[in-house]
Amino acid sequence: MLAHAVTPILNVSDILESFAWFEKLGWTRGFDWGSPPTFGAVCSGEFEIFLCQGAQGGRGRSGLPTTKGHGEAGDKGVWISIWVDDVDAIYRHCLEQGVEVTMPPTDEPWNVREMHIRHPDGHVFRISKAIERAGRSR
Repeated sequence: MLAHAVTPILNVSDILESFAWFEKLGWTRGFDWGSPPTFGAVCSGEFEIFLCQGAQGGRGRSGLPTTKGHGEAGDKGVWISIWVDDVDAIYRHCLEQGVEVTMPPTDEPWNVREMHIRHPDGHVFRISKAIERAGRSR
């Protein structure tokens, strides 16, 4: 199989609230379908995520304050890595916008600077950038 694109689909409890949450991150509404809408997409550059209200996948927010290292006790939503140019700038932006940060920017041993944010339905976004080490990057 040769894939030309991959579009994750997130199960959300309220699509309009999810559109607003993504807008805080600078994403735009790609489309919505239905009246009232129950399916749609958010976009950032060439990338798109579908949102489906009440179907297509799991969701579930844990009561834990962090998202790292909790296994089965953690959030039940989708985890997505988003690769960016400046993790720290996005961290500051998320704090300004009131987006829940569950792990501040951290240099990980696998040569990635990473932070986590949590969508209200328990989907977790790993905001990441490769760290160059000795002339090599990931």
